[in-house]
Amino acid sequence: MKRHALTVYALLVVGYLMLPIAVVILFSFNKPAGRFNYVWEEFTLDNWVHWNSILGIQDAIITSLEVGLLATLVATVLGTLIAIAIVRHQFVGRGTTNVLVFLPMSTPEIVLGASLLTLFLNTTAIFQLGFGTIFIAHVMFIVSFIVVTVKARLIGFDRHLEEAALDLGANEVTTFRKITLPLIAPAMLAAALLGFALSIDDFVITYFNAGATQTFPVFVWGIARVSVPPQVNVVASAIFLVAIALALGNVFWQYRSAKKTQGAT
Repeated sequence: MKRHALTVYALLVVGYLMLPIAVVILFSFNKPAGRFNYVWEEFTLDNWVHWNSILGIQDAIITSLEVGLLATLVATVLGTLIAIAIVRHQFVGRGTTNVLVFLPMSTPEIVLGASLLTLFLNTTAIFQLGFGTIFIAHVMFIVSFIVVTVKARLIGFDRHLEEAALDLGANEVTTFRKITLPLIAPAMLAAALLGFALSIDDFVITYFNAGATQTFPVFVWGIARVSVPPQVNVVASAIFLVAIALALGNVFWQYRSAKKTQGAT
């Protein structure tokens, strides 16, 4: 009993955390009698076949994916460069930069969203609320998570590998392309997956700075006042399953990279 108590406790906690997700996935196969998908009626696959039958849901998903992918790409590049600068270089304001990186992570989203809205409203000649402002806002709060994730990998990075490449005649660009980048790529991918998940899930910051543009979380909030169609559960379930698949793929990639590194050494 004592030997397996921790395992049982861990399984119970995981089950408790997964229960709401299981309910969301289960009710994506429900055929509700009314406008609200709260009571189980009967099983159907029509919700998955006709997932875009609700007016506006497809456009909202496309907008969320576009914002998430663009913001993640830009934030990953910027965050990786910032992490390299903080870990490997001494410059004036390094400590301040290190502190500023954590501010978006520690600031409540409602404060960050309202502050960005104030900025955009005071610069209406440059910014109009919409796709562009959502993109800028998402890059701003995602980049901190990217920096922290990549920075953790760089701190434990073996610099002797780069020094060996330089000693063997490679220049800085070649060393970065063939040594540094492949070794930090799993951390960059993990950071990108985290950033994308945060972007596609965000509501508060997006709502403040979206204007007339609707992402999927904003769409769900708007439609929930009049109905909750099962297609919302379908999209949420699909996003969750894809995210799990990508996360497992990243773990497998990191495991293989670690095995190759151990074999090389």
